[in-house]
Amino acid sequence: MDAKPVQVSFDIDLLTRIDRDPEALAHGRAAFIRSAVQVYLAAKRRHEVESLLADACLGQSDAMLEEVADLLDRQTWPNG
Repeated sequence: MDAKPVQVSFDIDLLTRIDRDPEALAHGRAAFIRSAVQVYLAAKRRHEVESLLADACLGQSDAMLEEVADLLDRQTWPNG
């Protein structure tokens, strides 16, 4: 892995919380911060995709139901 060192400033309270975290204690502060940034970026991307999907489907519920209406009509439910 190619890596480039960067300098980042944290307030003392946040740095203390990082340094007390079991992952930071086990793998080091830098590994903890890399992992946290990766999780954040993945969550941000997931939110962006969900937002795009929601926008694409906005106002399309009637059209979507029409697409699957035949399938829904043919479905049988177990007697219970």
